[in-house]
Amino acid sequence: MTKKFIAVLVSALTSPALLAQPAGETAITIYSSAQAGTLSPQTFKSGGEGQNVPGYALVRQSRDFNLTRGRNVIRLTDVAANIDPTTVSFESLTDPRGTHVLDQSFEFDLVNTSKLLQKYLDRDIGVVQFQANRMEDISGTLVGTQGGLVLKNADGSVRVVNGYSQVKLPELPGGLISKPTLVWNLSAEKQGTHKARYGYQTTGITWWADYNLTLSEAPEGSANACKLDVGAWVTIVNQSGAGYDNAKLKLVAGDVQRAQPPRMEYAAMAMPAPPARVAEKSGFQEKSFFEYHLYTLGRPANIRNNSMQQIELFPAASGANCEKNLVYYGQAGQYFGYYGAPMVDRSFGNTSSKKVDVYLRFKNSKDNQLGIPFPAGKVRVAKLDTADQSLEFIGEDLIDHTPKEETIQIKLGSAFDVVGERRQVDFRVDSSAKWLEEDIEVKVRNQKDEAATVIVKETLYRWTNWSITKRNQNFSKEDARTIHFPLKLAKGAEGVVRYTVRYTW
Repeated sequence: MTKKFIAVLVSALTSPALLAQPAGETAITIYSSAQAGTLSPQTFKSGGEGQNVPGYALVRQSRDFNLTRGRNVIRLTDVAANIDPTTVSFESLTDPRGTHVLDQSFEFDLVNTSKLLQKYLDRDIGVVQFQANRMEDISGTLVGTQGGLVLKNADGSVRVVNGYSQVKLPELPGGLISKPTLVWNLSAEKQGTHKARYGYQTTGITWWADYNLTLSEAPEGSANACKLDVGAWVTIVNQSGAGYDNAKLKLVAGDVQRAQPPRMEYAAMAMPAPPARVAEKSGFQEKSFFEYHLYTLGRPANIRNNSMQQIELFPAASGANCEKNLVYYGQAGQYFGYYGAPMVDRSFGNTSSKKVDVYLRFKNSKDNQLGIPFPAGKVRVAKLDTADQSLEFIGEDLIDHTPKEETIQIKLGSAFDVVGERRQVDFRVDSSAKWLEEDIEVKVRNQKDEAATVIVKETLYRWTNWSITKRNQNFSKEDARTIHFPLKLAKGAEGVVRYTVRYTW
């Protein structure tokens, strides 16, 4: 690109419209529409145009504009490329009654090689090509751009140019711009400097929560008790096409309804969830906002375009009480719906899993060092290896938005040294009398070097009316068709659950 061409480009972008002064205050509220924990950082590392980023933001900025009395045209170039033009707003704070937007537009026909060449079809151009160890200047009328540049000479001959190093154009054609541009056509009654505020909604930006938990050994004599240190971070991905410097940052945690096509609703802003109790004012401050939770960062943030950054959501909490549970669900991996008739097929649902799953549970309460609204996100758990004092990863799970005073349960994986098996011992059905009975036996073996408590979970899926007529262990009814049998197993011991369930209809 020649110096002459660059000068033409600048002139085309700055005249005759007015350019804004440097940005003043910037505020950005980010919403996520992603399912918690489903986003991989690898997805965004190469940058991009942000179409696949599952989130959006409301951007508000203020700056000064020098307006004359009467008609004015303002062009603003440092805006997001993924802006929703239907959400743009503009207001003069200096003279709100006397300043009116007559019309506004968003220009996005950005200059690139292909568009430039298309504008020069049937016009003369120059091409520089490296041939036989020398540079060759070629000129002619551009008549095609597919598979190379097709140039027509003055004598009517045609030449196809491939592998060129430079294209010379006499000027920048009209209608092309170098950056996405907002354009306002204003009517002003007051001449001079106006402080104005404008806003818009953009896609291509999102956030999510990541939680890092460190598990401590259970106290002596407490097989299931444990302690947790809890840390939380917000990860922000910005591929909106613009950066936001020294911005007031807010995050919204909650499921905000969004109509299609999306429209901006200023009153519906809420934020992500850092804790209500923050050690320093520069961190996130959390509050309830409408039916959501809003998290406001107490210091300005720089959110660069095509970047991924992390900010601490709330100060780490230490020593939260937790409970480790082993659960054997021999019917895992099977789907049990609600059927229109009793399931009298003897073999239905009788495959058996041997896996015993490991869960962590802790109360999200102030008395347990927490009491913080947790935005949905991914929870990673590590445990200290005392041999070399290193933290080793032991599992992760996803959590939904969780208010304070609720219990959080995380599945970490399956136990290595505890296994189970489930089998149907007997099955009886009398269709005319409308009943069936099933005898079930569940065995759980503990090969650990210590005692273990295992919850045997059973789903009574054959019909809605059921009763346990025989059992060798106590159980608790968790819901309409789920029961739990707690088994305490000594080191190297086997526990057995036997029960008979009777269904009637």
